Parts: sequence; C-alpha cells; structure tokens
Amino acid sequence: MKSRITSLYAGLLTALPTLALAGEAMTGEVEKQPLNISAIVMFFIFVAATLFITYWAARKTKSASDFYTAGGGITGFQNGLAIAGDYMSAASFLGISAMVYEKGYDGLIYSMGFLVGWPIILFLVAERLRNLGKFTFADVASYRLSQTPVRMFAATGTLVVVAIYLIAQMVGAGKLIQLLFGMSYTSAVILVGILMVMYVLFGGMLATTWVQIIKAIMLLSGASFMAFMVLGKADFSLNHMFEMAVAAHGKGLAIMEPGGLVANPIDAISLGLALMFGTAGLPHILMRFFTVSDAREARKSVFYATGFIGYFYILTFIIGFGAIFLVLNQPGMMETVMKNGKEVTQLVGGNNMAAIHLSEVVGGNLFLGFISAVAFATILAVVAGLTLSGASAVSHDIYASVIKKGKANEKDEMRVSKITTLALGVIAMLLGIVFEKQNIAFMVGLAFSIAASANFPVLFLSMFWRGLTTRGAVLGGAVGLVTAVVLIILGPAVWVDVLKNETALFPYKNPAIFSMTLAFFFTWLFSVTDSSRQAQEEKAKFDAQFVRAMTGIGAAGASKH
Repeated sequence: MKSRITSLYAGLLTALPTLALAGEAMTGEVEKQPLNISAIVMFFIFVAATLFITYWAARKTKSASDFYTAGGGITGFQNGLAIAGDYMSAASFLGISAMVYEKGYDGLIYSMGFLVGWPIILFLVAERLRNLGKFTFADVASYRLSQTPVRMFAATGTLVVVAIYLIAQMVGAGKLIQLLFGMSYTSAVILVGILMVMYVLFGGMLATTWVQIIKAIMLLSGASFMAFMVLGKADFSLNHMFEMAVAAHGKGLAIMEPGGLVANPIDAISLGLALMFGTAGLPHILMRFFTVSDAREARKSVFYATGFIGYFYILTFIIGFGAIFLVLNQPGMMETVMKNGKEVTQLVGGNNMAAIHLSEVVGGNLFLGFISAVAFATILAVVAGLTLSGASAVSHDIYASVIKKGKANEKDEMRVSKITTLALGVIAMLLGIVFEKQNIAFMVGLAFSIAASANFPVLFLSMFWRGLTTRGAVLGGAVGLVTAVVLIILGPAVWVDVLKNETALFPYKNPAIFSMTLAFFFTWLFSVTDSSRQAQEEKAKFDAQFVRAMTGIGAAGASKH
C-alpha cells in the first residue's frame, strides 16, 4: 500500500504551485502502478459532475459578459468560495504541511505569506476593480492611458504568468492521471488538456466558477477531517499535540523555534513581498472580482475568501504537526536515500508526502481515493481559471481593443476567445509534454515575482496615482517584468538547481524586493519626466476614474460592452 501511495503522488509534486516547493520538482519517468480503484471511482464521479455543470453552464452562456464574468450573477458568498478554490492549491495542502512536518513552527511563514495578501486585495483592489465595470486587468490599467501600448504590455504580463502556471499544472495533472490509470504520460497530458478546453470552451466563467466551488468544498472537507482526526489523537489539545510532535521529532524543541527555514532577512522580506503583492497581480484571481453584481458583493467575496483561506491554512498547520507524531519514524513509511553523496532518512516518496501518508493513517484507502480526486480537482480548477484569463487577454485586450480599436462585435470576440482557448489547450499540452523531465518548480516563483513586479505596480498606480502616464506604465512595468525573470534565472533556483552551476550569480532565491522596487521607481521616473501633451491629458482624466472607482457611477453600462 505504501508504494502505491508514493507512486500515486510523486508526479503531482512537480506542479505544486507555490514558492514553498522551489527546487523540489520531480524529474524523470514514473513507473506504472496497480490501479487504485477507490481513487479512480472518485475521479470519475468528479469528472462526471463537472461535465454536467459545463453542460448546464453552456446553455446559460450567451454573451461575452456571460463568458468572461458569468454575467456578473455570482453572489459574494459563491465568489468567495470560488476565489478560495482558485487559491487553495494542492501545494498549500501538501507543500505547507510538508514544510511544517520538516521544519516545525517555521513552516507557518508560507501560510502567513499567502494569507496576508488578501487584506491588501480587500482594502485596496477588489471594490475599485468592480466599480470600474471592466473584464480584465488590462481594462483597468488602460482606463485613462493610451490603449494600444498599455493593453499590449498588460496582456503580455498576463500571458507570461498564465503560461508558467499552465506548464506546472499540466505536468502535475499528467503525472497524476498517468499513475492513476497506468496510461502513458503523453496520453495523460492530452486527456487533461481536452477536459480543460471543454470546461472553458463550452461553460466559460460560469462553469469554471462552479468547478472551483466544488473543489473548494472538497478540499476544505478533506483537510477538516484530517485535522479533526489529528486533534483527536492529541485529546483535542494543541499543547498536547505540540508536546507529542516535539517528542517524536529528532530536533526536539528546536522545531518550535523560528529562523530555521528562511534565515536570510533579505530573502525573508523578498519572499513576503512576492507572496503578498503577487497575489494582487495574478490575472486569474483579479478576473474573479468581475463575476459579482456590484462592489459590495466584490468586497463580501474577498471577506468570505479570506475566512475560508485562513481556516484552511490553520488546518495545514495542524496536519503538518500531526504528520510529525503520527507518520515520522513509523515502520514502512521511512526510507533511506542518497542525496549529494550522503545517506538521508526521509518519508517514502520524500517529505512532501507527509499529508498523503497521514491521510492513509487517519482514513484508510477510501480516504486516499478521496484525496486523489481532490488533488485532481485542485489542478483542474486552477487550470480552467488560467485558461480563461489567457483567452480573455488575447480576445478582449488584444483583438477587440487593440486590433479592432474597440469596434469588434461580440460574436467575433467570442469566436477569437474560443480559438484562443483551443490554442492555449494545445500549447499547454505540448509544453506539458516537453517539460515532463525538467525541474519546473522555479517557474512558479517566477510567476509570483512577475505578478508582483510587473502587474501589481501598474495596477496599483493606475488606480491611486494621478501622475501615472502611458510611458511610465509600459516602461516601468517592463523593467519589473524583465528584472524578475533575469534575477530568478541568475539566482540559486535556476542557476544552481537547474543549470547545475557551482554558485549563483544572484545570491537570493526571491528577487521581488529588487524587481518590485525597480518597477515602482522606473514607473515613477518615466512618468514624472513625461511632459508631453498626451501625458497631461492622461493626468487630467484621473479624477473621473477615481470617482468611478470609488462610487461605481457609470460602471453598469460599461460592464456589458
């Protein structure tokens, strides 16, 4: 049974979408294993349910507004669950609990980092985005600026983030299906790609939203059950749980002390910045604010999402400590492997398997099947949201607004969006196959850094600073984007872990503190030095945009264009 658990999830770890797993992606082939009947039954139940939702959504999706934003008909509570479904990744479940299992208290830094991004979105972004009555991040960034250059830049940033996430998700999903059904990796990736395209192509945002809601409920339920069982073993006392973990862990009380995970203060601050502000720049998260009816519902949706996400991260903390005293050093769950010429004792399949081993301990084979369905649902929900945001960047931002100068009819825009969805599906499948044996975890770090360094500064300044100009937004954002990419390539995550060089040219794994600062600085510099007539006109339009962002006056009609 242990080998089956190990094999089932080894491939999934390649695509865990979090900085927590940088440098730990799986490489190479995965052996085919005996079929896990429970997991396959759960998988088919989930796929059948989501295909039915897609059929139902397709009958209701008539316009571009329906396709991009579910017609603005999602309630705040539903959208809060969907946002949580988009954000609570398999990495949060497996990656953070594994960090706590290995490092103890310090694993909480990732839980806190991901969570504290939400108050920023709640107080600075959500309501204003919805009040502007737009579809995409590029809509907001170009509201009072020159349409063509700003939309091209914003769409480029969106597509880069989407592509990086898609590669990671496709590889993970492909590995999972490969092991679940014993099929070839290529066939598994194609199967996942076809499902992804079907959900988005026919159901649009409405289907994507409900897939995310179902996935969020499944993940919260599974994690709640695991945490409840762990606390039950500790007499429902956190103190007793910590004492049992300290007694079981080889480091003893050291696991309750901070400083063991991110000791370098520059890396720690930079990581925090990437997690906090990167969240506010992720295109598939930003799109969710346009699915509700008004700014009040947008605010409520973030409030609910913060509650669900906060609760979930508390559960991962309990699951991590539970794995220490229920899984660590258990017969049959540990193995000795060679790492850098030394023998290292770890969990079978690696320490990232802590939550998976724990799921078998507390729930047996049936619960393992449920968790495997949750893992696939997690990947599918995120992939659908990413594909939709990528399709909208091409059809709405580039085709309708740049190529057709805002004069495209809705039918043509929808056709381009669906063609783009098909193209993204094919590209995702090809890249998923090409990157099968590559270490791709660093790409997720790159996505967060790009979102924090390119998308967030332009989005933030466009809403809050009168002095922003087209030249400042495009050149400043480009500096942030390029700097983030270059510094990650020169840093330890790529230069050492992937390219196998001795030392990194850039010493820090997380470049956001540098790239984000440069983005803000150059956006300011290029804006204040722009004395053109166009720049003066753009600054004069700020008051009208600010009033609309704060009140929503005039947004209702524009949101249906």
